[in-house]
Formats: sequence, structure tokens, C-alpha cells
Amino acid sequence: MCGIIGGYGGVDPASAARMMDRISHRGPDDAGKVEVAGNVLGHRRLSIVDVEGGKQPLATPDKSLYLVGNGEVYNHEEIRATFKDGELSTRSDNEVALRLVAERGPDALSELLGMYAFLIAGEDGTFIAARDPVGIKPLYWARSETSDHVLFASEMQAFDEEWQASVESFPPGHYWTPEDGLVRFAAAVPPPEDLEPIDGPSEPGAPIPNVILKKVRERLIQTVERQMMGDVPVGVFLSGGLDSSLVAAIAANWYRECGERLKTFAVGLEDSPDLLAARAVAEYLDTEHHESVYTQEDALRVLPEVVRTIESFDPSLVRSAVPNYILAEFTAKHVKVVLTGEGADEIFAGYEYLEEFRTEEDLHAELVRTIEGLHDLNLQRADRVTMAHGLEARVPFLELDMISLGLSLPAGWKLAGEGQPEKRLLRQAFDGWLPDNFLWRKKAQFGDGSGAASVLQQRMEESVTGEEFERERYEVEPPLRTREEVAYYRIFADHLGEIRPKHTISRFATA
Repeated sequence: MCGIIGGYGGVDPASAARMMDRISHRGPDDAGKVEVAGNVLGHRRLSIVDVEGGKQPLATPDKSLYLVGNGEVYNHEEIRATFKDGELSTRSDNEVALRLVAERGPDALSELLGMYAFLIAGEDGTFIAARDPVGIKPLYWARSETSDHVLFASEMQAFDEEWQASVESFPPGHYWTPEDGLVRFAAAVPPPEDLEPIDGPSEPGAPIPNVILKKVRERLIQTVERQMMGDVPVGVFLSGGLDSSLVAAIAANWYRECGERLKTFAVGLEDSPDLLAARAVAEYLDTEHHESVYTQEDALRVLPEVVRTIESFDPSLVRSAVPNYILAEFTAKHVKVVLTGEGADEIFAGYEYLEEFRTEEDLHAELVRTIEGLHDLNLQRADRVTMAHGLEARVPFLELDMISLGLSLPAGWKLAGEGQPEKRLLRQAFDGWLPDNFLWRKKAQFGDGSGAASVLQQRMEESVTGEEFERERYEVEPPLRTREEVAYYRIFADHLGEIRPKHTISRFATA
């Protein structure tokens, strides 16, 4: 996992150096840069594969095309087997992406399963920027109003101040070339005609066939095991909730078959619900479990740095990011890669507010909306808090084939309400994998379950008077909603003063 920068039309050496320095935390192990036909590619590297195979920029054998990438291609072995000459110069999964584009063009990026952002430059002036369909890995760009120069970077803070007002989030599932502009090559949510044909009764509480439960179980096992790739140990962020516990159960089985033991990591205030639940799940799964216990003072101390790190001021995002940040800092001392349960709530309707939806059509539409919006909310938080400490987070629930299956399932099986717990389908699919009291544990927001939410909310509200709130809330569009949000925005604006939030981040419907 890495950080990348690039410039179509060039970047002066001093600016390129500054941009790379500002994302050095994303790749503390190595750095590389190349100028190709007047265009620039830069790379900061976190070493997860062998040193020789992971060093970037990568090049085609004739040195005509170069790539810097941030991310992982999980089906690289399958794609490698389709090349006329299957021999590549490295083991890097990113080199497979480079060869794919070199042989078949950028539209072939649709063949990839994974999380990634790529910048590609050629000796003939070719330049391609691309981001994975879900937007798991970040990419931002800024286009000059007075020339054809375009800059790219993994984080907003990489850009010099004079470029900040032009920074925008690069759209997931698109590639860009100077000749054709933005082109969509894939989407997070398949069109209706491409969904898997699965029929089922629409009545809430209708029985779910065993064949469907088996299909869901096997698909998640497949995606988790596919993400165990790499030359370093893979751990799991374990909150004790359903999603991370299922990921941990699958990964623990995988390691057990290899004669090894999974490492799991949990965070919380002393005796917080998440910490206690994770401890019990880890004991049941027989993992090598590690805990990070923090205090309210710890949460308040890291808060300003967390807001700067996640590059957002949404209150819900900040509250969950604080314990995540503390956990990532602790976890990075033990492993370089972790799996998380991100995405399960969006696919299987895990959020409490979704219980208000009473029709299949409305619930399905809302799930589609939340999945398409993940890239600059939960996934932005997950990427930043981990990469701030040189830690890679992988999200098996959000592989494209898992999303496709999840959205192919009749939404009637996901409707929750009286007597119907949220994510009933997912829980039933893994019956017997966890003790019932954990398999059926009610969801808690991460900031709540780990104990961070209440202390942060109270202290931040107290730091902004009612008069200040009315004066400052209209500094952004749409307006800031609470005094707590104003407090976070102050930190954000001090760090990224010229960034336009409307073009770079999203906010949850409620603060």
C-alpha cells in the first residue's frame, strides 16, 4: 500500500518533492519518481511484497510505459495467465495492471478485482489516471484554469496551497486521459441486468433458502481468503460486532490450515462494550489478541490530528475515526495489513435508520446510494487512519463480486423491524461460526461501542458558543449543522484552508 502523486504537463521538482513529503506516511519504506515525456509520476511505498517486486515506478520491458499504483489487485494471478507471455519482471500485482493496460488499453481495467488508484505515463505522451470502482483507495486531482496541467495525489494535503481551491475527488470507476477526458470503465453497483438472478418472496420475515445462505457464506469466504495475499502477516480489526467477527472467523480458519494463528486487534475505553465483546470473540476463535485501551484524555489529545488525518469534519466520521486512529497506531507495531468489516452494513442493511424502510424498492435504492457514497465517507476514514501509520486496510465485503451478490438478493430478506433483527440473512448464513450471543449481537456504531462518542461530542459542543455557531455555520455549503461540527470544521479549515468541501468530501444525513 502506498501513496502516489503525478502531474500531466509536468510538476516542478520542488513541488513534486513537497507533494511526496506530505504523503510520506503512506509509504515509509521507499520512494521513487520518474519523468516521462514531460509528465511526472511519484511513489511512496509501504513494503508488503518482496523488495524487488514492489519498487515503483514499474515499467514495461521496453520502458515505453510507466505506472505508479496505490492498492492491491486480488485477481492478478488469473489475469497474468491470460497474457500471451505470462512472464513478468516482478511478482507485483500492480505490474499486472500495467501489462493489462499496455496490451488491451484502459478499458481493460474493468477486468480487475481489487482496490487501487493508478497513474500511468508513456514515452509517447500517454497519460492515464484511474481509480477502482468502489473508491476504496483515494485519488484527488486539480486542473489548472490557465494551462493543460493536471496534478494528482492520494491525499488533499499533498497539494500546494495555490492548487487547493482546484482540488476535487477523482470519481471512482473512471479513468482519465487528456484525449478523451473522464471515461467510466466500471461501477460499484452493477446495472440491474447484470445482477445475479435470485428470486425470493418479498414478505418481511420470509424464510431464506439454505442454498442462498450457502452462496453468501461461500462468497464471503472466497473474498476474505483472496485478500490474504502478500509477504507479511495479515491481521483483523476486531470490534466484537458481527461484521469484523465473521471476517476474523474466516481468516482464523485460513491461518489455522496454514499451521499459524491469526492476530486480532481491538480498541476501547476500559470495559467498553466493544473491548469486552472482541476479547470474548478472540478467545472463542483462539486468535493472538491485542488490545489498545485508551482514556478520554487520550481521545481528546489525538482529536485535532485525527481531523487533519481523515481530511473531513463530519461529526459521525470523526467520532468513529478517533478510536480507529488509536487502534491503527497500536496495530502498526505488530502487522502491516489488516482486514476490516467495512461495507457489510451497506450491503446487508445493518444501520438502525434502515428499519424505517418498509418496501423492497425503497430499501434497495437506499443501499445502492450508501454503497456509491462510501468512497468519501467510511472508506476515506478507513484509508486515512490506517495509512497515517503505514498500515494497509483491506475490505473484503466491498469486492465487486460480493457487492453484486449482496445487491442481487431480494431486499425483502434484509428488511428489519419488530422481531426481525438487522442483517438476519448474514447472521443465518454463518450459523455455528460464532456463539449465538455474538452472532446475534445488536449493532453499535464504532464510536459508541468503543466509548469515544459521548466525551468528544460534549467537549466539542462546549468549545463553540451559540453566537459563534450562528456566525460560522454558513462558511460552507450546505451549512454546518451543530456546534460540534463547527469545532471540527475549524481544525479542517486551519489545515486545508483553500479546499472546497463541496468538491472533495461528503457528509452523513445526520450529524
